[in-house]
Amino acid sequence: MQYGKYRFIVGFLIAPLALYAVFVISPFIQTFYYSFTDWTGVSPEFEYVGLTNFELLWKDDLFREAFFNNMFLLVGLPVLTVLLALLFAFLLNVGGTGAGVRGIAGNGFYKLAFFAPQVLSVPVIAVIWYVIFSSESAGLANSFFGWFGLGPYEWLASPSMALYCVLWVLTWGSVGFYLVLFNAAISSVPRDIFEAAFIDGAGRLSTFLRVTMPLLWDTIQTSWVYLAILALDAYALVVVMTIGPGGPDNSTQVMALRIAQEGFQNGKAGYASAMGVVLFFVTLLVAALLLRATRRERIEY
Repeated sequence: MQYGKYRFIVGFLIAPLALYAVFVISPFIQTFYYSFTDWTGVSPEFEYVGLTNFELLWKDDLFREAFFNNMFLLVGLPVLTVLLALLFAFLLNVGGTGAGVRGIAGNGFYKLAFFAPQVLSVPVIAVIWYVIFSSESAGLANSFFGWFGLGPYEWLASPSMALYCVLWVLTWGSVGFYLVLFNAAISSVPRDIFEAAFIDGAGRLSTFLRVTMPLLWDTIQTSWVYLAILALDAYALVVVMTIGPGGPDNSTQVMALRIAQEGFQNGKAGYASAMGVVLFFVTLLVAALLLRATRRERIEY
């Protein structure tokens, strides 16, 4: 019986594992191999160059700038998204007025409104915000600030503002999903815990910081890792929304965009593979550090 059971399990696993090996593991292995060559991406002939691509990468000022832009997004995106999503989820569940612990009126509508960007593809979001951030006075953002006598601003055309615009759009597009995620987590917490906190004299802010966040820490930790991985990518948004793309003056350049430019535009697939290897290890390192730094004792309820 045991032998038959394991054969049945292996029979179901062998096909998906084979597909995973061919379409996921194999490209990773090939990327590592090509990173040590001068392959152009087209020619079937190439030579082994050892660590030359990585030595060039170390001296590449443009890739270094892209790396630091990704680090800026890595710090800003998880912090803003997690805090905003947590705050909104808390208000939707506990922010209502009246006796007892209740959510605000019409919280179903708010959840739907916040989640709406998730049904849009990244290129559509990028086009929408490209139009909103138009430098012309008729642009929606400049029209809004014009009512207060401010602007017009060169949103995406300004090297000092363009990356902040990218960060804002990434946050705007991510908050809704994590709000729904945190909302489900808060809904699973017994109401008695929040009621006991209010009875003991805890205010909304104190309850949010000392009750809600500790109870949701496992969900927050997972969200932080996923958002960090998103911040290390940002390719599609930058390509569609920014000038160049990656401009102005390379102010919105990111590592994924540099890989695409070197591999597909400049015909340096080997060099681009070296960039991909660096991005791979940076992503692994960031995920491991975040999981380690945010690890804490589980709170049972």
